[in-house]
Amino acid sequence: MTIAFAPSAVSAQSDTSRSISFAFLAQIILILNSFIMLYPVVVMVFSAFKSTGEIFEHPFAIPDFTQVQNFARVLGETSMPTYFLNSIVVTGASILLILVLGTMAGYAVARYESRTNTFILLFFLAGLMLPLKLAVIPLFILLRDLGLLDSRWSLIVTYTAIGLPSAVFIMAGFLRSLPSELEDAARIDGASEPRIMWSVMLPLARPPMAIAAIQNAVPIWNDFFFPLVFIQTDSAKTLPQGLTSFMGEYTTDWGMLFAGLTIAAAPITLLYIALSRQFIQGMTAGAVK
Repeated sequence: MTIAFAPSAVSAQSDTSRSISFAFLAQIILILNSFIMLYPVVVMVFSAFKSTGEIFEHPFAIPDFTQVQNFARVLGETSMPTYFLNSIVVTGASILLILVLGTMAGYAVARYESRTNTFILLFFLAGLMLPLKLAVIPLFILLRDLGLLDSRWSLIVTYTAIGLPSAVFIMAGFLRSLPSELEDAARIDGASEPRIMWSVMLPLARPPMAIAAIQNAVPIWNDFFFPLVFIQTDSAKTLPQGLTSFMGEYTTDWGMLFAGLTIAAAPITLLYIALSRQFIQGMTAGAVK
């Protein structure tokens, strides 16, 4: 007795096998990528609980997590709390200004019809093509003349100017996709234009705002260049600049350095985890209807 298989059934079975194989290969690649990304973080955290000798003698050994001397020394014997507070203030104020100004500018460009909207958007996009570091000398002179050098405001103003173009681009692109019926319904109910923006549009714009926040918070928190140029006094230094004080010319206390790096990495990691849901929603917005 001969059993014949329909060509369509064989083709469907082959497609299913290929899909399973591709999914399995993708999972393997993602697992390897996760390992590569997390390995330096794990080594950093482990090394924070070791002495300098233990780091070099047993670099891959699991430490005794009850040994927190490095953290105690970092917080008690150095200016780490001051650096940490400065980074929190600078990053928080910069992100707040970027989101407020970027949202208002993006809303105006996206929701109001004007012949100049395209030119205004191109003006902001020009900021993405011109790195501000190329203008560090005139920027330094400008901040000096304004009396902002060696203060947190020198960094806040600079980071706001750097992050504003990307925030306007992200917000304008998202707000353009929202239906105009939302505004019309609010106007019929008697809502003013600021009320429409803050009560109707902004609750829908949380995903792109999370993207703009994460996209700017990470480089601001980790930036070393502008604090090095604008900040001289120890009381105004941020974490990346302050951590260099743990490295001596001839010797370095690697345990304290890794403890400081762990403390410095914790807030931005927690922020990313807190905003990850909104971040993913913003990345996939518009993929499906």
